Order: sequence, then C-alpha cells, then structure tokens
Amino acid sequence: MKPTPADWPRLSSSLFYENANEAIAWLMEAFGFELRIKVDAEDGSVLHSELTYGEAVIMVSEGGAERAARFGTPLHSPKVLGGANTQSVMLYVDDVDAHCERARSCGATITAEPVLCDYGPEYWADRSYGALDCDGHLWWFSQRIRG
Repeated sequence: MKPTPADWPRLSSSLFYENANEAIAWLMEAFGFELRIKVDAEDGSVLHSELTYGEAVIMVSEGGAERAARFGTPLHSPKVLGGANTQSVMLYVDDVDAHCERARSCGATITAEPVLCDYGPEYWADRSYGALDCDGHLWWFSQRIRG
C-alpha cells in the first residue's frame, strides 16, 4: 500500500449534524477533539471540517432534514432519522473513566457505563463506555488495560 497523505489515518469518518457549528464546539468540549480546519459555506453552515484526537481524524458537516443529498445520497444527523444509527465510532483515550465523566458533565447520554471488556488472555482487555453525542451519534471510548 502507498502511504496516506500527511496527517491522515488510513480510515476516517464523516459525521453529519443538524447544526455542525454547534456540534463542533460540543465535540471539542465534551470529547476533547481539536479543530484542525473548518470551511464555511456561503449560508454560514459548515461545508467541511476536520477534528482531531491524537492521530484520529473525523470530518463534521451539516446534516439537517432540509439538506440536499451529497455524493448521490442523503446525509443526515441521527436526530433527523429518529435517533437511528448505522455506524458507531470508537476512539481510544488515556483515561476512560475521566473521559466518561467529562462527557457526562457536558450532556452526553451515557448508554453503557465504563466496564472491563476482557476477550481472554490470548487477546486483550479494554475498559470501555458508550455515549450518545449532542445529535445522537453512538460513540465507544476505550482504554487498553491488557495488550
């Protein structure tokens, strides 16, 4: 395989929110993301953005009900879809318990409290929790306990 572009992981995710500007601020406060780039559309909405957490990159854009299809398909926030998720995002953090409390204090809905997920001595053990963000995207945050 050829190397990826500088500062890009091989895989990243795009997430769509009813109000991407508000979501970007929330993701930074609640989950600890940092803003790398934000491109505004003429109407003041977010055309494209890139948020980082360590080497991870997510892209955040508008996904309200009134948004036209892009890339040949409608791209919407879970809020527009009655809370439905077709994917979840997983991110490793250094201290999953502290991360969970930070997310909770910012209004994240904790769907699964931090718990040890032990896959046996031949695999690994992670301490993980699940959370819904401000628009209802499901996130999993994990801390490696045993490698």
